[in-house]
Amino acid sequence: MTNLKESLIERFGSENVHETRFNHPEKPELSAYPFLVISIQARSPIKILMTQGLSDYRMPVMEKFTGKEHNELYFCLPSYWDLDDHTNPEMNWVFDSLFRLQKHVLDKQSWFGAGHTIPFANPLTTISANMKQMYFFLDDPNFVKEQLKPLELAGKTVHFLGVIPIFEDELDYKIGKGTYKFRKKLAHQDVTELLDNYRSTVLKSKWRFFER
Repeated sequence: MTNLKESLIERFGSENVHETRFNHPEKPELSAYPFLVISIQARSPIKILMTQGLSDYRMPVMEKFTGKEHNELYFCLPSYWDLDDHTNPEMNWVFDSLFRLQKHVLDKQSWFGAGHTIPFANPLTTISANMKQMYFFLDDPNFVKEQLKPLELAGKTVHFLGVIPIFEDELDYKIGKGTYKFRKKLAHQDVTELLDNYRSTVLKSKWRFFER
């Protein structure tokens, strides 16, 4: 494993970076995995839940992503998010999701890049009772752009990809109109990687017919 944790401690301070493990009787495979938690004072106090060690794997990226072969994934969590409440399905899905995303890439010897979309589950279901999104959109840091600049680490550059829950109609829009226009839609509604249990879709119901 790289010295990712030590490098993040240098950036944020030892008091703001620690490891955590997910303990749940129905998910024993997660209990051995050391996630990273970073406390950040951005526009508001937030926490970053991050994979640790994914960047050891060199992703076989497309040519236009050359230089971004090493990534870590993260969720950006608001102050009300309780990472210690491991039995609460409204909170604990972030652990399982990061674990499954990393496992998918490693098992398939595949890659993730900014703009990729992934179903939350198979078969499709909403993320939780409060969070009705069904897909994840991966993108470069936005809300924490300054804090999560790439790291030069052990002879490679480590980039960070935020995981953003999106609705089915938002996925349809991204597929139909393209990633650039979808990002503009998100930006117009101030939707970033900061999780929000209460947000609704950024689209109007009739976008397919009226937007050109």
